[in-house]
Amino acid sequence: MKKLLVLCTGNSCRSQIAHGYFNQLSGGYCETYSAGIVAHGVNPYAIAVMREDGIDIAGYQSNTVAEYGGVKFDFVITVCDNAQENCPVFPGGAQLFHHNFPDPAKVTGTEQEILAAFRSVRDQIKDYCQRFVQQYIAPRDAGQS
Repeated sequence: MKKLLVLCTGNSCRSQIAHGYFNQLSGGYCETYSAGIVAHGVNPYAIAVMREDGIDIAGYQSNTVAEYGGVKFDFVITVCDNAQENCPVFPGGAQLFHHNFPDPAKVTGTEQEILAAFRSVRDQIKDYCQRFVQQYIAPRDAGQS
């Protein structure tokens, strides 16, 4: 089983959303972790927009990358530039990937405007996770007879 870490700045939005999608989409072929450079707690808007898509991340914990020092990851995905710039070195040959998603937690405005920003980022992350699973995690013989 592959081990995957999704890393962002605060482990509150983008990495938690990706964590939820990787758990759902990997078909049991991947053990997913998420962490931040610091831990800010799971953002309630992230929980709400994931629930809209049928994924419950309310029980997820906000962790720091230091908590996973002993885990040998196959993949480490940074989902913001800050995390990429501050990403620690992972021994054991983890493949590193990066995609900078906008931070919906920085959006201000009405609740509807904030939710719209979270939904947009959620959808971008979902698309990325689907492509990543197809390319790196899904068994190569899946669907073939």
